[in-house]
Amino acid sequence: MNPMSSRRRFLALAGAGAAATAAMKGLEARGQDEASKIKIVAVACSPRKGKTTATALQVCLEAAKEVNPARIEIELIELAGSSIPWEPAVGLPLEAGRADDFPGVAAKLSDPAVGAIVVGTPVYFAGMSALCKSFLDRCGMFRRQNFALSGKIGAVLAVGGVRSGGQELAIQSVQAALMCHEMIVIGDGRPTGHFGARLWNTGDDDILKDEFGISTAKNLGQHVAEVLLS
Repeated sequence: MNPMSSRRRFLALAGAGAAATAAMKGLEARGQDEASKIKIVAVACSPRKGKTTATALQVCLEAAKEVNPARIEIELIELAGSSIPWEPAVGLPLEAGRADDFPGVAAKLSDPAVGAIVVGTPVYFAGMSALCKSFLDRCGMFRRQNFALSGKIGAVLAVGGVRSGGQELAIQSVQAALMCHEMIVIGDGRPTGHFGARLWNTGDDDILKDEFGISTAKNLGQHVAEVLLS
């Protein structure tokens, strides 16, 4: 056989082998990437445990998980019954014996696996709840930690007592706080795509009766997951 032909054949085979090896490594890397878990955490800032805000957030989380059950993990944190004092946010000492549950919440949000945070609040006088404000004020610690929440997805859900009861105003107020952390703030997805999930508690605490509101919660969860995985 011609030596030159043999050399060419050897190089072709070597090149094919290298390409196959690279392709295999690429598939392995992709498999590892697809298998990696990403967590979406929802924080319910209602003083009423297990009520409409928490239920709506759970609907949102379940819709997010359905986008990719193999990769997405979800967790709902309810602040109801917790002590989230605002004083530490401005450097004031707490009264002796007063509990502070925020460090436990902060530890969960600090988990490197957390890629998105959905904040849910009831609407009081067209604004967020006092509990939500205290929570957001305390989250200032993340800015001081070299903007630890930077690049994470942020989204908001609000539940009001009437259909147009200030939900969008409350949502925008929370979104403004999330933007201060350099978070990627998004609204609910198509077809309801606007500021975020906005629901109406008709008065009996059965938020599932609000079909339109529930659709915005589902669309928000789906949009969060899609952006997170993109």
